[in-house]
Amino acid sequence: MSEVEVDTLSKNNSTRIKKLQKRLRHDVGSAIADYNMIEDGDRVMCCLSGGKDSYTMLDILLNLQQRAPIKFEIVAVNLDQKQPGFPEHVLPAYLDELGVAYHILEKDTYSIVKEKIPEGKTTCSLCSRLRRGTLYGFAQHIGATKIALGHHRDDIIETLFLNMFFAGKQKAMPPKLLSDDGANIVIRPLAYCREKDIEEYSTLKSFPIIPCNLCGSQENLKRGAVKDMLQMWDKQHPGRLETIFTAMQSTSPSQGVDREQFDFVSLKRNPDVINTGDVADADLPAFDFVDINNNGHINLDISNRIDVVATFKP
Repeated sequence: MSEVEVDTLSKNNSTRIKKLQKRLRHDVGSAIADYNMIEDGDRVMCCLSGGKDSYTMLDILLNLQQRAPIKFEIVAVNLDQKQPGFPEHVLPAYLDELGVAYHILEKDTYSIVKEKIPEGKTTCSLCSRLRRGTLYGFAQHIGATKIALGHHRDDIIETLFLNMFFAGKQKAMPPKLLSDDGANIVIRPLAYCREKDIEEYSTLKSFPIIPCNLCGSQENLKRGAVKDMLQMWDKQHPGRLETIFTAMQSTSPSQGVDREQFDFVSLKRNPDVINTGDVADADLPAFDFVDINNNGHINLDISNRIDVVATFKP
């Protein structure tokens, strides 16, 4: 490749990086604002795994930190789970170059997982539980007010379908979560970000990715199957994933079947109310099949305009 071609490629990459960074910064900023994720004076513990998502999260949060109207601190934390061959030098070298405050924790959760989970079975659940417990405790130790995780929009949608298909639950990952003991607030700043944007941004930025050898080699994981399904939908029906995520933000408990979310048992009709019909979809245009002259809309008070043509009594 000639010097001219190299220079052109470099300029194109730089332009693309700026465009992606602007989009990701907008998405992260919107999520932070919508869910009040970060407040003035917060100490945000940014959990780094060495994957594309957490690198991108740290990069965008550092970028926003310089522009935000509020002051907040960022502390990067990595948990070395003692996986064989884990390159311990990579993250410290990267963070030293950035000049970011960080902590590297060591806890041999790898041995625990390998001991408890039979060969070939999914290790993710136990692994994440052990990792979460360690990080939650350390957050309190360093006085972190928020724990930032690198889950993105696609992760959230995948989790919804995983729970629906395999656990019989309509549940995903909330952008902001209070831990069960009430001691920690977990935030997901990438909640509005698309994985394909993160992946491209990570590649162009040449983040020093560390693969997860504990679970990455396991084939036919349920999450992988769901991811393949969603990627196929995204390719065949552009915009479908956006619609699904929008639907997750707009739920109607009274239109569902969850008795815990809506009191169907106590639901009674009110005999004193004048009949106004069903206005559950009042935002949709209606066609007046009773009085088409009434401005093209249904006059719901139709009691005076009903003629009984015939009555049949056996």
